Amino acid sequence: TTVWTDGLTSLDRYKGRCYQIEPVAGEENQFIAYVAYPLDLFEEGSVTNMFTSIVGNVFGFKALRALRLEDLRIPPAYTKTFQGPPHGIQVERDKLNKYGRPLLGCTIKPKLGLSAKNYGRAVYECLRGGLDFTKDDENVNSQPFMRWRDRFLFCAEALYKAQAETGEIKGHYLNATAGTCDEMMKRAVFARELGVPIVMHDYLTGGFTANTTLAHYCRDNGLLLHIHRAMHAVIDSQKNHGMHFRVLA
Repeated sequence: TTVWTDGLTSLDRYKGRCYQIEPVAGEENQFIAYVAYPLDLFEEGSVTNMFTSIVGNVFGFKALRALRLEDLRIPPAYTKTFQGPPHGIQVERDKLNKYGRPLLGCTIKPKLGLSAKNYGRAVYECLRGGLDFTKDDENVNSQPFMRWRDRFLFCAEALYKAQAETGEIKGHYLNATAGTCDEMMKRAVFARELGVPIVMHDYLTGGFTANTTLAHYCRDNGLLLHIHRAMHAVIDSQKNHGMHFRVLA
């Protein structure tokens, strides 16, 4: 099979175009290619489709020994089809009522092995001791020793107790990452019902579609969303192959 055929009357309109090639300084047989694609090739508001189109198959071409996506320049006409992050640092400061200094937080350790009750106790001690927020680690999901609902309940209890004793607004990043989008949303909805200010998501292992779905929900329902980059090094750690982290970000 072929990707293109002369039977397509609008072939030229939909072709990608390499408009500039320049050598990489100090490297032999390495070049930077600048490639442009027409906007009609991309579904509006879909990070999934954008990456599928740009890096979906080209990295497997036999003619290439290595390939790295260094950057993306997205025109405003396409950028406007995305809602973007549900909040920024100023909104987080407003939610926590903390200004004029860095926000102080930590990840609960050991991240795996604690019961939900002991995990909540660690959250309370950190928040009561002066931290602004605590957070789940990337692989704290719903393991046999600590199911997600129990963790959410004990962490919410710890948060409210620390708030009552300190007179400050506190936060805990509840990891809503799950095996399915439906389960992820169930956890995010439960976090909102508990009244906690922040949820988090492992956006690479969880997937772009799941992350966009969660971001839309957080925006619509006043939840802060923290994104964890677990698995990024598989993609961005090699200098001559993969993808630069600024693209993933």
